[in-house]
Amino acid sequence: MALKAVHVSDVPNLDQVTENASLTFSSKCSPKASRRPKFLMIGHRGKGMNQLQSSDRRMRAIKENSIASFNSAANFPLDFIEFDVQVTKDYCPVIFHDDFIVSGENDTVVEKRITELSLTEFLSYGPQREPGKQGKTLLRKTKDGKILGWDVETDDSLCTLREAFEKVEPTMGFNIELKFDDHIVYHQDYLIRVLQAVLQVIVGCAKERPIIFSSFQPDAALVVRKLQDTYPVYFLTNGGTEIYDDVRRNSLEEAIKVCLEGGLQGIVSEVKGVFRNPGAVSKIKESNLSLITYGKLNNVPEAVYLQYLMGIEGVIMDLVQEITEAVSDMIIKPSKEESLCDEKVEVKSKPRFSQQELAFLLKLIPELIQL
Repeated sequence: MALKAVHVSDVPNLDQVTENASLTFSSKCSPKASRRPKFLMIGHRGKGMNQLQSSDRRMRAIKENSIASFNSAANFPLDFIEFDVQVTKDYCPVIFHDDFIVSGENDTVVEKRITELSLTEFLSYGPQREPGKQGKTLLRKTKDGKILGWDVETDDSLCTLREAFEKVEPTMGFNIELKFDDHIVYHQDYLIRVLQAVLQVIVGCAKERPIIFSSFQPDAALVVRKLQDTYPVYFLTNGGTEIYDDVRRNSLEEAIKVCLEGGLQGIVSEVKGVFRNPGAVSKIKESNLSLITYGKLNNVPEAVYLQYLMGIEGVIMDLVQEITEAVSDMIIKPSKEESLCDEKVEVKSKPRFSQQELAFLLKLIPELIQL
């Protein structure tokens, strides 16, 4: 089936949307009609992100943000998979984490911004689905500027959001991170056009699949909330572990303000931000907001279990097999459909903490993880 750019004319403009209006989406449990689940297990970029410089083979096992990774993750008891969506210059939502795609062309490293590529150009990188066709060499630039070959044990082609809906097991929930460059100030008109393109795909493809939106870009989160009210929108934050020019991104307290002022349903925080400031958990709950975390500590079973005891409602992890197995030993989970409608989750086994021990840990952890 040929892929083509998305037309967005059928999605309403922001100035046409009233306070209570929504697009016609399908969803098993709308945020207004049901309570949030007690504890969600979410696979990061599918079955885990790639850390190409890592000596841990698990971080290079399968290409992140790929159909292969999503379907591999679906073999485990996850509620959602998380992935990053950007929109090409011809308005096709594609799945890719980095702001720039890097390739080796004629012995030269070439970087191109995802949003400045057409869909055809984007799909020309890496393994190709068409037999015998050779794609451009796909490299990756690390945060410290190193250029590495994107070498994984199981490779796969780049993909679009539409393909993910069509090719991933339909009961697997999608945590769609709306990805924008941290260093660009976006005008609202641009955000609307980009988000309309994403919503257009969802209108045609979502069916009964559970969906959560999230974004580090506060204005994008607010706009997608105004454009629809069927799927929950979460504000992503580092929780104060990194500082940005936009003060809304610099603490859990600021994240709460963004959510309350914009009608968002929850916060996704770096877990270190929560452990540094555990008192914020009660503030988030008192504000009737959900809280999910991400970060390397979510690959440690004891850290995940502690979050469960703190009342955090879900974790995004890389080591999908190890963490889902560990959690299943600690917690009796309801079925996937029951979890979406907030059935009880019971503690099964170790480790157990008294209230006094938990209080001590919550005081100790912020000191231990100060960086």
